[in-house]
Amino acid sequence: MSATEKLTSGLGDEPATAPSEASAPAGVVRPGAADAGVLRLGHQLREVGRTLDARFLDKAEAIRLLLVTLLAGEHMLLVGPPGTAKSALVRSLARLVDARYFEYLLTRFSEPNELFGPVDIKAFREGIFVRRVEAMLPDAEIVFLDEIFKSNSAILNALLSILNERRFFTGSRTMKVPLCSLFGATNEVPNDEALGAIFDRFLVRTMSENLDSFHFHGLVARGIRGEIAELTGAADTVTPLVSLVDIRKAQARLGEFLSFPEEWMARYKGFVFQIRAEGISLSDRRLVKLLKLFASSAILDGRPNVDDGDFFILKHVWNSPEQIPILDDIIGPALERHHRDHPDARRAGVSATDLDGILAELQVIRRILLGGEALSDVQLFSQLRNLQDLRAALQLLGTETARAVSAEVDKLLEGVFESSKWA
Repeated sequence: MSATEKLTSGLGDEPATAPSEASAPAGVVRPGAADAGVLRLGHQLREVGRTLDARFLDKAEAIRLLLVTLLAGEHMLLVGPPGTAKSALVRSLARLVDARYFEYLLTRFSEPNELFGPVDIKAFREGIFVRRVEAMLPDAEIVFLDEIFKSNSAILNALLSILNERRFFTGSRTMKVPLCSLFGATNEVPNDEALGAIFDRFLVRTMSENLDSFHFHGLVARGIRGEIAELTGAADTVTPLVSLVDIRKAQARLGEFLSFPEEWMARYKGFVFQIRAEGISLSDRRLVKLLKLFASSAILDGRPNVDDGDFFILKHVWNSPEQIPILDDIIGPALERHHRDHPDARRAGVSATDLDGILAELQVIRRILLGGEALSDVQLFSQLRNLQDLRAALQLLGTETARAVSAEVDKLLEGVFESSKWA
């Protein structure tokens, strides 16, 4: 029995073992045999990620999740208030991938024909109920549905079979849809049990929130560039960087990479049962499908095998925002150890360019706090909160420079607490 089978068999504390070379199915290439095509695809997807990173500030982890989910052929949910780039992120991703794309903003008044196509009148007159799906959701390869949980039961029921089985039922006919990934967005996580089935189809979830204060200038600069691109039409003339045809080829071979080191699988098993022990529901279906995301994360980096850095995906299996800090406490220490032991490893969720913005904001805060002007309580607490945000961001960066700057932040905080301003 393979390590993956033991993980999902419920056999108590029986140790997981990795499949041996001898037990590999005929024709299956063991990890480490990634050919030029797979490596080239990883390079192309990383270029997509760099392009998105250049446009969207402090969205590195969400962007990486989008790419990993797309490569795995799974689905992802973005949660956050309006105006936090949820739609723009997916729309920009779709422009960089040569694929058929469909998007729609759902309301409780949305009707099935708005997503799945109008009824074919000619066929209907002959007693046949079919829809004309050309250029509609059943014909798309990448789909974005905004406010997905506001749709009615007729739409949700049709989506369930599309998401899980890639099948669309129209009248007495069943058609296989070419969907690769569906990305949903919502302002809030649903608490209606009737929406539980559709919510569970989104393998990972990520928060998209307003940026911290030290990103203000960078946000404005990138926002202006984005507005100019929209006004001039440059945003609509983007050249795709990767083809979905190549992604499909990699997906067809993904099984070759679904073999995991014994020690890694043992850690995954420990995380799964620790997460469940904290009351966070993680179904057997999801924990198996997550293995595809781990393998895709490795391919994205050009690695033949998974490593502990890929466990960042587990921070996004929450079912409510209140569970996010719990998952951070479970997964965070392992990620910190991995990045401390492998300082050159890719660090999901942070970017070296963030340091420039942090340093610029730190200088502004320093001038405010150490200047001669009197500060109100509101102004003082606002700057102290900004310093805490800076320190948290520096801890995520984890570089020697970031640690040195973090020490400067601590000194500044200590100086404020000891000064007359605090009194």
